[in-house]
Amino acid sequence: MDTHDEHAEEHTHTHTDACDTGCCERLEAEGEVAVARLILDSGDLEHTADHVAGAIGTDPSLPEAHEALAALVARVGGPAAALELFPAASRYTGELACRASLLAAIGRFDEAVLLLAGVMGAAPVRPWADVAWMADPELPSRLSAESLTQAVLRLCQGLGDPVAEEEREPLGHFAAVVRAVLARGEDPHLAAVASGLARRLGDTELAVYWGEVAVRSGAGAMGAIMLGNALRRAGRVDETIALWTQTVAQDPSQTYLIVDLAELLAFVGRRAEGLALLERLVAVEPEHEKAAPALLGMRFEADGDSVHLLELTDYHRAHPDHDYAGYLFGHHVQRLPWLGRVTGGTEACINVLRQLVEQDNLTMSGEMSLSIIEPPSAISALRLVIPGLHVAFQEVGDPDPRLPAAQVGVTVWRYEGCDAVPAVVPPSAQALALVRDLATPNWPGPTSLYDHAVALAGVPVADLLGVLVHLPAPQDAPWPDGFAMEAPDYWVRSVQTIACVGIAHHRADQPWVGSERRRVVVELLNGPEDWVCEAAGMALVAVGWAFPETRADVLEWLLNRVSQFMQAAEKRAVTVLGSMCHLVLACPWLEPKGRAFVADVAARLESED
Repeated sequence: MDTHDEHAEEHTHTHTDACDTGCCERLEAEGEVAVARLILDSGDLEHTADHVAGAIGTDPSLPEAHEALAALVARVGGPAAALELFPAASRYTGELACRASLLAAIGRFDEAVLLLAGVMGAAPVRPWADVAWMADPELPSRLSAESLTQAVLRLCQGLGDPVAEEEREPLGHFAAVVRAVLARGEDPHLAAVASGLARRLGDTELAVYWGEVAVRSGAGAMGAIMLGNALRRAGRVDETIALWTQTVAQDPSQTYLIVDLAELLAFVGRRAEGLALLERLVAVEPEHEKAAPALLGMRFEADGDSVHLLELTDYHRAHPDHDYAGYLFGHHVQRLPWLGRVTGGTEACINVLRQLVEQDNLTMSGEMSLSIIEPPSAISALRLVIPGLHVAFQEVGDPDPRLPAAQVGVTVWRYEGCDAVPAVVPPSAQALALVRDLATPNWPGPTSLYDHAVALAGVPVADLLGVLVHLPAPQDAPWPDGFAMEAPDYWVRSVQTIACVGIAHHRADQPWVGSERRRVVVELLNGPEDWVCEAAGMALVAVGWAFPETRADVLEWLLNRVSQFMQAAEKRAVTVLGSMCHLVLACPWLEPKGRAFVADVAARLESED
């Protein structure tokens, strides 16, 4: 709803980082008022209304803005006539706030408060309710409890739980009206939603009080839900469980509350009871939009088997409107290697790089000698940050990691002795910038990563191959808090991953088997031992999650490559093996014995590290 930025280009003031937010907004609002007065004198009423709305939308508490609105109202013949200048269908909060004031002026207070509640939910940090008509002591007596209940519900839909600290004071004016209406008498449903508002505003004691009022005065399940949430926020979880257990026993139709109760039981260590509740519910309603996903998520929490996550994402694919499935999946995979995030490098040169970054010693120069050759992408990560440090290797190792695992037509590295150099030309500046901006170290599941990379579908494969070895500098990364420079290996691996997933979008019209995109990704997987193999492996994993018919093929390629790495690891260090194991484990369609074996290998490698 808050499309204030659409009007920003009309403002003469330019924001800078040095601006104090309050003063800056007041300057803009005062500028809008000045323009509105000039245009009003010319008789252009619609244009005047735009600037009045701009002023109130920028600083709702500015008296001059409301004076300008009053002058406009007087010019058009009163508030009823002025309503046409501020249409109800508008999506701009400033216009809607003006309309709310006009509705209040003609005595339509219930509509005014309901409209203003929506405005406040869209931009809660602004003092929308700090206006004269909301402060009128007679307003509570003019509002119906039923309409105010709907207004509070609408407001809460747009609020965090709890709200940000800076939002509490602006919302406090509205909360005062709610309290005043409740003081007239104990309306059960208004008390219930008032409990939810108080909880969001951080007043837990009041939230519990209004929740108790709601239950006592007959708000039914709604009151029990609100009181339970307030008790839980107050740390009184056992009371919440008792209340909700009693509520669902009395009214089994409260299926969403059953899900909440089950998840709360799991949260306090009573997962078996929660699972039993969900299993009974799903047996009756197998496609319940919350119960079915919650059951799969809880099963994953119970045994850690990623098969449940696969079932969860397949469920979401079959029911794309069931948002809770997507939320749960993203929540559960966020810390899982490759399923939800890129893994870090384990090479000796990366350990040195991290130490130098931590010491802020980025100007070191000279030569560093390592016992055995390491993946060229790891060396590239080092050189991106510390270009003056050269790496030499004492031996290559056997089997030779510089050689591809199979005959390949696509290779991005070639070797001059022990030194790897790019075997492909640099990408275009546009392609490099696009990949740089899309690179991410985490994602809410492989399918989401696949969808995220669709922006690369039109980028030539040659450019994406070029990005793999002609990498954007971590200094230019759009990541917050300088994380790319703190962990350059994560940056490089994220760039390579999104580039490879982008290749998996190439010529998507071709059937997977026999497609050009499959050939290129598989050849990258089978190329010289490098992080690029892992990135290509993740591209295959993403395809497998997104397209179930490809899963057997994806798994075969990954198992073949990890088997080759395991064989090599019997004779020398293979730094990518652990990560490659996690790529195989990111394919839950692998049979259980195979998964157990690969998981054991990964665990042993991690314990050695």
